[in-house]
Amino acid sequence: MRKRLLDLFVSFVLVLIFIPFMVLIATVLFWESKGNILFVQQRVGKNGINFNLLKFKTMADTRGADGLLLPDECRLTSFGRMLRRTSLDELPQLFNVLKGEMSLVGPRPLLPEYLPLYSKEQNKRHKVLPGITGLAQVKGRNNLDWRTKFRYDVWYVENRSFWLDLKIMAMTVVPMLKRENIDFQNNVGMEKFTG
Repeated sequence: MRKRLLDLFVSFVLVLIFIPFMVLIATVLFWESKGNILFVQQRVGKNGINFNLLKFKTMADTRGADGLLLPDECRLTSFGRMLRRTSLDELPQLFNVLKGEMSLVGPRPLLPEYLPLYSKEQNKRHKVLPGITGLAQVKGRNNLDWRTKFRYDVWYVENRSFWLDLKIMAMTVVPMLKRENIDFQNNVGMEKFTG
Protein backbone atom coordinates (compact mmCIF):
# COMPACT_ATOMS: atom_id res chain seq x y z
CA MET A 1 0.00 0.00 0.00
CA ARG A 2 2.83 2.38 0.88
CA LYS A 3 4.50 1.56 -2.44
CA ARG A 4 1.38 2.46 -4.41
CA LEU A 5 0.95 5.71 -2.48
CA LEU A 6 4.60 6.56 -3.14
CA ASP A 7 4.14 5.77 -6.85
CA LEU A 8 1.06 7.98 -7.10
CA PHE A 9 2.52 10.89 -5.16
CA VAL A 10 5.95 10.97 -6.83
CA SER A 11 4.57 10.35 -10.34
CA PHE A 12 2.01 13.13 -9.96
CA VAL A 13 4.67 15.56 -8.72
CA LEU A 14 7.04 14.57 -11.54
CA VAL A 15 4.30 15.07 -14.15
CA LEU A 16 3.69 18.57 -12.77
CA ILE A 17 7.43 19.34 -12.82
CA PHE A 18 8.11 17.92 -16.27
CA ILE A 19 4.91 18.99 -18.05
CA PRO A 20 6.65 21.97 -19.73
CA PHE A 21 9.39 19.62 -21.04
CA MET A 22 6.81 17.08 -22.18
CA VAL A 23 4.84 19.75 -24.05
CA LEU A 24 8.04 21.02 -25.69
CA ILE A 25 9.14 17.48 -26.66
CA ALA A 26 5.65 16.67 -27.95
CA THR A 27 5.64 19.85 -30.05
CA VAL A 28 9.00 19.03 -31.66
CA LEU A 29 7.95 15.43 -32.29
CA PHE A 30 4.58 16.51 -33.70
CA TRP A 31 6.41 18.63 -36.27
CA GLU A 32 9.20 16.09 -36.88
CA SER A 33 7.04 12.94 -36.97
CA LYS A 34 3.98 14.37 -38.69
CA GLY A 35 1.77 14.11 -35.63
CA ASN A 36 2.96 10.79 -34.20
CA ILE A 37 4.63 11.68 -30.89
CA LEU A 38 4.37 8.42 -28.93
CA PHE A 39 5.89 4.99 -29.33
CA VAL A 40 3.43 2.46 -27.91
CA GLN A 41 4.55 -1.14 -27.47
CA GLN A 42 3.13 -4.19 -25.74
CA ARG A 43 5.18 -5.20 -22.70
CA VAL A 44 4.67 -7.78 -20.00
CA GLY A 45 3.54 -6.54 -16.60
CA LYS A 46 2.70 -8.07 -13.24
CA ASN A 47 1.48 -11.69 -13.37
CA GLY A 48 2.44 -11.86 -17.05
CA ILE A 49 -0.36 -9.51 -18.14
CA ASN A 50 0.43 -7.35 -21.17
CA PHE A 51 0.02 -3.58 -21.19
CA ASN A 52 0.87 -0.72 -23.56
CA LEU A 53 4.16 0.89 -22.54
CA LEU A 54 4.45 4.57 -23.53
CA LYS A 55 7.58 6.36 -24.70
CA PHE A 56 8.28 9.43 -26.74
CA LYS A 57 8.98 8.46 -30.34
CA THR A 58 12.71 8.42 -31.13
CA MET A 59 12.77 6.72 -34.55
CA ALA A 60 11.45 7.65 -37.96
CA ASP A 61 9.17 5.27 -39.87
CA THR A 62 11.53 5.10 -42.86
CA ARG A 63 11.05 2.05 -45.07
CA GLY A 64 13.27 0.46 -47.67
CA ALA A 65 12.41 -0.39 -51.28
CA ASP A 66 10.90 -3.69 -50.04
CA GLY A 67 8.40 -1.77 -47.90
CA LEU A 68 9.91 -2.99 -44.64
CA LEU A 69 11.15 -0.68 -41.90
CA LEU A 70 14.86 0.06 -42.09
CA PRO A 71 17.08 -1.20 -39.22
CA ASP A 72 16.71 0.72 -35.96
CA GLU A 73 20.14 2.35 -36.22
CA CYS A 74 19.12 3.87 -39.57
CA ARG A 75 15.87 5.28 -38.19
CA LEU A 76 17.06 6.85 -34.93
CA THR A 77 16.70 10.62 -35.33
CA SER A 78 19.15 13.17 -33.89
CA PHE A 79 16.40 14.49 -31.59
CA GLY A 80 15.53 10.91 -30.67
CA ARG A 81 19.18 10.19 -29.82
CA MET A 82 19.18 13.19 -27.45
CA LEU A 83 15.95 12.00 -25.82
CA ARG A 84 17.45 8.55 -25.23
CA ARG A 85 20.78 9.91 -23.99
CA THR A 86 18.95 11.97 -21.34
CA SER A 87 16.23 9.33 -20.72
CA LEU A 88 13.56 11.97 -21.48
CA ASP A 89 11.93 9.49 -23.87
CA GLU A 90 10.83 7.57 -20.75
CA LEU A 91 8.72 10.43 -19.30
CA PRO A 92 5.37 9.17 -20.68
CA GLN A 93 5.80 6.06 -18.52
CA LEU A 94 4.79 8.24 -15.57
CA PHE A 95 1.25 7.85 -16.95
CA ASN A 96 1.72 4.05 -16.94
CA VAL A 97 2.56 4.40 -13.24
CA LEU A 98 -0.48 6.58 -12.54
CA LYS A 99 -2.68 3.98 -14.30
CA GLY A 100 -1.26 1.22 -12.08
CA GLU A 101 0.42 -0.67 -14.92
CA MET A 102 3.92 0.16 -13.71
CA SER A 103 5.72 1.26 -10.58
CA LEU A 104 8.52 3.79 -10.20
CA VAL A 105 10.82 0.94 -9.12
CA GLY A 106 10.79 -2.65 -10.35
CA PRO A 107 12.20 -4.91 -13.07
CA ARG A 108 12.06 -3.24 -16.47
CA PRO A 109 9.11 -4.51 -18.56
CA LEU A 110 10.20 -6.70 -21.46
CA LEU A 111 8.63 -7.99 -24.67
CA PRO A 112 5.88 -10.66 -24.66
CA GLU A 113 7.94 -12.80 -27.06
CA TYR A 114 10.40 -13.48 -24.21
CA LEU A 115 7.80 -15.09 -21.91
CA PRO A 116 8.32 -18.70 -23.05
CA LEU A 117 12.12 -18.31 -22.74
CA TYR A 118 12.34 -17.55 -19.00
CA SER A 119 13.45 -20.12 -16.48
CA LYS A 120 11.21 -20.63 -13.44
CA GLU A 121 13.59 -18.45 -11.43
CA GLN A 122 13.71 -15.66 -14.04
CA ASN A 123 9.91 -15.66 -14.26
CA LYS A 124 9.74 -14.43 -10.64
CA ARG A 125 10.34 -10.93 -12.04
CA HIS A 126 6.63 -10.87 -12.95
CA LYS A 127 5.48 -11.15 -9.33
CA VAL A 128 5.67 -7.36 -9.05
CA LEU A 129 4.81 -4.36 -11.20
CA PRO A 130 7.54 -3.49 -13.68
CA GLY A 131 9.39 -0.24 -13.02
CA ILE A 132 10.68 2.87 -14.76
CA THR A 133 13.92 2.26 -12.90
CA GLY A 134 15.18 -0.77 -11.05
CA LEU A 135 18.10 -2.45 -9.40
CA ALA A 136 19.54 -3.67 -12.72
CA GLN A 137 19.36 -0.11 -14.11
CA VAL A 138 21.34 1.42 -11.24
CA LYS A 139 23.83 -1.46 -11.30
CA GLY A 140 24.81 -1.12 -14.94
CA ARG A 141 21.84 -0.78 -17.27
CA ASN A 142 22.64 -2.10 -20.77
CA ASN A 143 26.22 -2.96 -19.83
CA LEU A 144 24.88 -6.01 -17.99
CA ASP A 145 24.27 -9.35 -19.68
CA TRP A 146 20.80 -10.86 -19.46
CA ARG A 147 21.72 -13.40 -16.76
CA THR A 148 23.06 -10.65 -14.47
CA LYS A 149 20.01 -8.42 -15.10
CA PHE A 150 17.65 -11.22 -14.20
CA ARG A 151 19.68 -12.02 -11.08
CA TYR A 152 19.23 -8.40 -9.93
CA ASP A 153 15.52 -8.49 -10.87
CA VAL A 154 14.86 -11.65 -8.84
CA TRP A 155 16.91 -10.35 -5.89
CA TYR A 156 14.77 -7.19 -5.93
CA VAL A 157 11.52 -9.20 -5.99
CA GLU A 158 12.65 -11.34 -3.06
CA ASN A 159 14.00 -8.43 -0.99
CA ARG A 160 11.72 -5.55 -1.98
CA SER A 161 10.78 -2.97 0.61
CA PHE A 162 9.71 0.64 0.86
CA TRP A 163 13.23 1.64 1.92
CA LEU A 164 14.88 -0.31 -0.90
CA ASP A 165 12.66 1.55 -3.38
CA LEU A 166 13.73 4.88 -1.90
CA LYS A 167 17.38 3.83 -2.12
CA ILE A 168 17.04 2.79 -5.79
CA MET A 169 15.27 6.07 -6.62
CA ALA A 170 18.12 8.00 -4.97
CA MET A 171 20.67 5.88 -6.87
CA THR A 172 18.81 6.80 -10.08
CA VAL A 173 18.39 10.54 -9.48
CA VAL A 174 21.56 11.65 -7.66
CA PRO A 175 24.07 10.56 -10.36
CA MET A 176 21.87 12.17 -13.03
CA LEU A 177 21.86 15.48 -11.16
CA LYS A 178 25.61 15.32 -10.58
CA ARG A 179 26.26 13.99 -14.12
CA GLU A 180 28.35 11.19 -12.58
CA ASN A 181 28.58 7.48 -13.36
CA ILE A 182 25.79 7.65 -15.90
CA ASP A 183 25.75 4.93 -18.51
CA PHE A 184 23.12 6.25 -20.89
CA GLN A 185 22.09 3.99 -23.72
CA ASN A 186 24.12 5.12 -26.70
CA ASN A 187 23.20 2.14 -28.82
CA VAL A 188 19.78 1.80 -30.40
CA GLY A 189 18.58 -1.24 -28.49
CA MET A 190 19.54 -4.13 -26.30
CA GLU A 191 20.64 -7.47 -27.63
CA LYS A 192 17.65 -9.82 -27.96
CA PHE A 193 17.07 -12.31 -25.18
CA THR A 194 17.26 -15.85 -26.54
CA GLY A 195 16.77 -17.85 -23.35
